[in-house]
Amino acid sequence: MNDHSALPHVVPLEGGSNFRDLGGYATTDGRRVRRGLVFRSAHLGGLTDADRTMLRALAVRTIVDFRGVPEAAETPHAIDGVGATVVPAAIPAGVGERIREAMADGSASPARVAGFMVEHYRTYPGRAAPAFRTLFATLGDGERRPLVFHCTAGKDRTGFAAALLLTLLGVPRETVIADYLRTNALWTGHVGFFTDFDPALRAAIVEARPDYIEAAFAALVAEHGDVETFADRALGFDAAAREGLREALLEG
Repeated sequence: MNDHSALPHVVPLEGGSNFRDLGGYATTDGRRVRRGLVFRSAHLGGLTDADRTMLRALAVRTIVDFRGVPEAAETPHAIDGVGATVVPAAIPAGVGERIREAMADGSASPARVAGFMVEHYRTYPGRAAPAFRTLFATLGDGERRPLVFHCTAGKDRTGFAAALLLTLLGVPRETVIADYLRTNALWTGHVGFFTDFDPALRAAIVEARPDYIEAAFAALVAEHGDVETFADRALGFDAAAREGLREALLEG
């Protein structure tokens, strides 16, 4: 029997962080997400030989990359020999430019930058829908699993994608938010960056916060009513596809 005592199930990497199995979470109907089929992560550009051995042991077949083209070019995947296919699903980061402009003109403050982040998350159900459509189409193909999806930090774009997936699988909202917030303990990629920033300003950039993810869900609900309708309309992932994914990814 699987051990559900410590969630999420973190995969320790030498050259990466925030890599975790979405399996183990309980759904509202008493089932659990199967382990070993879907993983979320920060970028995979620093993997070591030991990390690549780990990904081979996990039998990872597909990597869905949410990074924009310049981001991906800056830190190419270090997956030689893993045997996984990369599926691009670009969501340009966007908010970084607004933060840099505010820093340059002196208008940046913790509250303003946090506001930028909230506004950024509100755009996800609209502008990121094509990338999420790619993710769910790929997830729905059993030949493409086990699958990893990631962006740069595994925090924002990846965080909302994971929240969508867990919600569609029937995981309750409080668990979905808790998984999102675990990035604050698991992502180490920000270490050494923004060290000259005011600590509160830096925190607004690097932290996963409940009001960020809730802003994305609020925008989705305002436009579509609920996540299932969003999946139908925006992702082309209808009731039959959703039920097929639940049967594949849930135990019991």
